[in-house]
Amino acid sequence: MFDTDILAERAILISAGGADCEESLDELALLAETAGAEVVGRLSQKRDAVHPGLYLGKGKIEELKQMAEELGATCAIADDELTSSQLKKISAAAGIKIMDRTLVILDIFAARASSAEGKTQVELAQLKYRLSHLAGLGTSLSRQGGGGVGTRGFGIGTRGPGETKLETDRRHIRSRVNQLESELKEITEVRGTQRERREKSNIPVVSLVGYTNAGKSTLMNAVCDAGVFAEDKLFATLDTTTRKFKLGAAGMEALLTDTVGFINKLPHNLIDAFRATLDELKFSDVLLHVADMSNPAVEAQMKVVDKTLEQLGCGGKPIIIVYNKSDKAPDFIAPVFAANFSNVQISAANRTNIDLLLEKVEDALRTGRKKMRMLLPYTEGGLLSRLHEDCEIVSETHEENGTLVTAFITPEYEGRVLKYVQ
Repeated sequence: MFDTDILAERAILISAGGADCEESLDELALLAETAGAEVVGRLSQKRDAVHPGLYLGKGKIEELKQMAEELGATCAIADDELTSSQLKKISAAAGIKIMDRTLVILDIFAARASSAEGKTQVELAQLKYRLSHLAGLGTSLSRQGGGGVGTRGFGIGTRGPGETKLETDRRHIRSRVNQLESELKEITEVRGTQRERREKSNIPVVSLVGYTNAGKSTLMNAVCDAGVFAEDKLFATLDTTTRKFKLGAAGMEALLTDTVGFINKLPHNLIDAFRATLDELKFSDVLLHVADMSNPAVEAQMKVVDKTLEQLGCGGKPIIIVYNKSDKAPDFIAPVFAANFSNVQISAANRTNIDLLLEKVEDALRTGRKKMRMLLPYTEGGLLSRLHEDCEIVSETHEENGTLVTAFITPEYEGRVLKYVQ
């Protein structure tokens, strides 16, 4: 009989960050476990700069080799992105498979992507990474792609684009990259058309952003009953979802969009591949920055999100900070650096303070609109129709001399209705 049991990777985490790297290694451990590995040890070294060839010093690499033998480790995962040369040299010196943080994140994305767009984006990111690491990923690339969690210690890094083997030359990969980039260009054009339609309908867009596992999908379900998959794990959902919801007693309509979560050291190739999706944030009227207030590293996570938003050109957007999971953090104190932002504490899982959050969203969306009361003559039926389409009508009654309307008026209509203001 053949042994068909699937064995998880037994991984040692390594870092050149020294004693202050524990939080980052904690997160790397979660990433490794999410990818299907079992973390059996850690090894770190405080260095002013990583070793150009071995990442860690020669003594630490020897220590890694001994640790791997003692613990039965099948791989080591570095907390930074390694060069092709580093991957090859460390593997040869330590005698085990070497991976980096980027490869693990890409592997998780490959397992999570479900839509055609998501799969295209992830495959593009993986191929660009592999194109620059062909020489250093020999063992990974020599195996058939598309496998599940580690078989005999060679699982992470094999998911995603099938037929990715060591003998696949750069010309073949570049050809596939060009094809995927062409497909994503078409996706970008489709998104642009969809965005133009939304803009013509004048329905405001609210986007959820935040660190992975902060509770964005749970919040979307609480607001919209969207039925989006939500689970307490890193990158539980990747595919963008948009749902319509209503605000306030007047029933103001808006669109709520859930985006991919961010993480520290998010691979540049992933940001580039998901550019078409993430660019939607630039066209949002309000961003809801969802933060896990129960996480001890919440301040550092929020700064990562802020930095990523800056990179995407969204730094000047109206932002409401949504401190989520209040049921797990009764003694939470908000970070000082975020004190100037509008904020609210909620529990998306328990639907606590959702109404208060929606009030803040409504106030933010109304910024730039003026509440005006006007008597429109019945001859201005066309103007009234446009106000219904492009502005928020609070009340409307038919009087003897015309229609008495109270509405939040956008700047483009102020001049046209000013003479009818009561």
